[in-house]
Amino acid sequence: MDCKPVTQSEVFEVLRDCLDPELGRSLVLLGQVRQVEVSGGRLSVVIGLPTFAAPIWEELRMEFTQKLRRAFGQLPEVEVVLEAVDRAPEKLGVVGLSAKSVVAVGSGKGGVGKSTVAALLAQGLGRAGCRVGLLDADVYGPSIPHLLGVHQQPIVVNDRLQPVWADGIAVMSIGFFVPPGEAVLWRGPMLHNAISQFLRDTDWGPLDYLIVDLPPGTGDVALSLSQLLPVTEAVVVCTPQDVALLDATKAIAMFRKLQIELLGMIENMSYFICPGCGMRHEIFSSGGARRRAELLNVPFLGEIPLNVGLRVQCDAGRLAQVWEQPPLADCFQAICKQLVRQAVALRRQKAHHLPLPVL
Repeated sequence: MDCKPVTQSEVFEVLRDCLDPELGRSLVLLGQVRQVEVSGGRLSVVIGLPTFAAPIWEELRMEFTQKLRRAFGQLPEVEVVLEAVDRAPEKLGVVGLSAKSVVAVGSGKGGVGKSTVAALLAQGLGRAGCRVGLLDADVYGPSIPHLLGVHQQPIVVNDRLQPVWADGIAVMSIGFFVPPGEAVLWRGPMLHNAISQFLRDTDWGPLDYLIVDLPPGTGDVALSLSQLLPVTEAVVVCTPQDVALLDATKAIAMFRKLQIELLGMIENMSYFICPGCGMRHEIFSSGGARRRAELLNVPFLGEIPLNVGLRVQCDAGRLAQVWEQPPLADCFQAICKQLVRQAVALRRQKAHHLPLPVL
């Protein structure tokens, strides 16, 4: 018995409710279903997706593939190919920054590994295919240059600061301008002006994500970001013990007061796997951030173990080498994917309030 041939219009109809992960609108209506071919029992579809969602492209490809297979079970072969959509981000706020998402990485207290997590998030997103910038806004303790092993001073071209590039990421830090060991003694207005200048006068180029490493605590820099940028999101880093969780709760309250959306919490130093016996040891307790996230209705992005190799690479300024250590790399990749899932979910929630973009 011959099967009814599949038409292009039927394929478009099946994909009509598949949404662009950045804009939250139909891929069909946005014109991002670029090619549909049905030949000899084989269906091939080419779909354009933004690099904003690059870490979860494979998940989306499988989602689209399974949807087509359910609809056209008579076809022995279904193939979905993804291509990047060249969609420039809009300018944000008075600073003129071009970024699709600005993610502030904060903590209620120091010593929880916030800067390390911020740098690893930037590296993970960049390695997955996103266009990423990393702004070290921790002006009192700028550690990003040391973590990444970059120390040259940025140059100026056409009155624009050129970011320093490290592992494919555009980086800017007050640490590039302050001699090692010298303290930065700035009050609120000076901090605001510095953050504004780094956002406004740096030639970031078009970004999917700008990761901002905030100073610890609840202070002026987060307030400046909320005033300068209309769209900012946040991630809170903490360790499992109660004293850190209390301060992390204050950071969450600060972000909510400033109407900065929370993408989630990350628990650092969650556990230690002994290289000798292979046993798991919960040195600072474990699971406290997950429980606190549930209590505060904040997404939980994942746990990071206490790891000697990570400490060694941080001290040596070779953080990129962490991605060559499979257990740690897998951990950070999973956190980056979860962050992007939350960012996508947030955009889909807001999509029905926005007009259809002009492409």
